Amino acid sequence: MIRIREVRTKKEQRAFVQFPNRLYKGNPYYVPMIYSGEFNIFKPDYPFNKVCDSVCYLALKDGRVVGRIQGIVQKDANAKWGQKRVRFTRFDTINDVNVAAALFRTVEKWAAARGMNEIVGPLGYSDLEREGLLIEGFEEPQTFEEQYNYPYYQWLIEAYGFRKDVDWVETQLRAPEENGDQLIKISQKLLDRFGLELYLAESNQELIDEHMQGVFRLIETSYSGLYGTVPLNRETIDNYIKDFKTIVRPHDIPMIYDKDHRLVAFALLFPSIAEIVQQSGGHITPAFLYRLQKVKKHPKVIDLGLIGVLPEYESKGVVMVMIGLLVNLICEGELDHVETNLMLEDNYNVLNLLKHFDKRQNKRRRCFRKSIDIKNGK
Repeated sequence: MIRIREVRTKKEQRAFVQFPNRLYKGNPYYVPMIYSGEFNIFKPDYPFNKVCDSVCYLALKDGRVVGRIQGIVQKDANAKWGQKRVRFTRFDTINDVNVAAALFRTVEKWAAARGMNEIVGPLGYSDLEREGLLIEGFEEPQTFEEQYNYPYYQWLIEAYGFRKDVDWVETQLRAPEENGDQLIKISQKLLDRFGLELYLAESNQELIDEHMQGVFRLIETSYSGLYGTVPLNRETIDNYIKDFKTIVRPHDIPMIYDKDHRLVAFALLFPSIAEIVQQSGGHITPAFLYRLQKVKKHPKVIDLGLIGVLPEYESKGVVMVMIGLLVNLICEGELDHVETNLMLEDNYNVLNLLKHFDKRQNKRRRCFRKSIDIKNGK
């Protein structure tokens, strides 16, 4: 018999956070979340809990946890897009269609009681979190920023009646065999032509105090029309900055300013920490912190999080400047390649820029959508 239990107690919170680590034990591709950070979603003062309604459920079979799911009513996103959607995320389950159906049905009933008429996911509190179900690339290296899942998840989701809403692709980038030096030279010429200046912060403190608020404002401006984006307030931005500063290095966020010291473009990069998070099981241990410092000094792989450009500068070749910077980054030192994070499959402006690299599309993720029967929550 399958029972669904809402997560309320500390014991249930631990079971919720620990379940995927047990489900994927021994899987060489799974990258856990940071264990301690996952408990933040249960805190009343967690910034997103002030602007969202959320609920977490466990599925139990014969007294044993066999699945979990979180439902989120992202009020700001619904207001922005004129929708009545509940997002599902942190969905993990054994390969059992009845367990998956019970979890989805429970979230739908919860959401229907709040006036929602659609369920979509996997989507988190914002587009800066893990999102999308992996449907291609199950034997590829995963980034820490995105979620791994077993292939059977897609079948379980579609069996419940979900259909594709949107796909993202991920790509592995290496320096081009030809014209790499030319791209770097073109980048510098474009900077000179438009009176722009490339700037790298000298310390994380400078980056946070003087630049990160501007970076997030530009994220909102340049990404606002893309699927699933959410308005962020000062508190939610500060929360992300707190998370980023542990991983990011100041020179991993190249910024371009105009002559009026207005931020017009940036790239957000991270040394890949996927391997060391796997080694620690998501726990922050002395060994993890030691490996983190080594990775930050000599990364073999860099994760590309975002490239943001003011719309008025897109036609002036500023994105090409960022491409030149990435080519230069790959060519320097011991770096092997760059792993992009999610890029919408129909965002041709961005995808077209990747032609300048030696590239290989290695993963695809999907967000699903399904209508909710308001009366029955089915």
